[in-house]
Amino acid sequence: MKYSNLLIYLFIFLLSACSDAPKLSALQQHDVILAFGDSLTQGVGASKEHSYPSVLSSISGIEVINAGISGETTQEGLQRLSKVIEQHNPTIMILLEGGNDILQNKNPKDIQFNLDEMITIAKSYGVEVVLIGVPEKNLFSTSAPFYKELADKHQLVFAPSIVSKLMKTPEMKSDYVHFNQAGYTAMAVSIHQLLKDNGAL
Repeated sequence: MKYSNLLIYLFIFLLSACSDAPKLSALQQHDVILAFGDSLTQGVGASKEHSYPSVLSSISGIEVINAGISGETTQEGLQRLSKVIEQHNPTIMILLEGGNDILQNKNPKDIQFNLDEMITIAKSYGVEVVLIGVPEKNLFSTSAPFYKELADKHQLVFAPSIVSKLMKTPEMKSDYVHFNQAGYTAMAVSIHQLLKDNGAL
């Protein structure tokens, strides 16, 4: 456990992503963060209480809804997003999706379109979006280029390298594509720092 904890704290700095996007609104105690995505949000590879949304809620003191569904594609996410937003009325949405599309070799333009629509829907409800990039299927990818394009288009707080750095660290993984308890904890700490850096916390 001590070795694992050491790795987690090292990643606090290695995974923190800077953003030139406008600052986020300061969250109040009653506000809600919506963690929306696929298996990396659900927390496959660790127990529910060690998923990144659960850890983020614990360290931030803000309610974080885990709206991750393992195996979901961006098209499926797009279909359910409005209902989830209406159910939970979040102030901020952390969007981490597209990994399954990339693994299934779907057309990048289609992935980008679906993510664009999700961001537009969230904004139409007055929800601020934090975008987490997912790498392409090559060793040197930080995140697929369309994530940066979307972040620029919508002026989002954007973390391009959190996922890719963890993916390249075997000690943080439970299998080829999922993280373990240490990995999800490092992810939560990095996102927490991102939210702090941009004024949400």
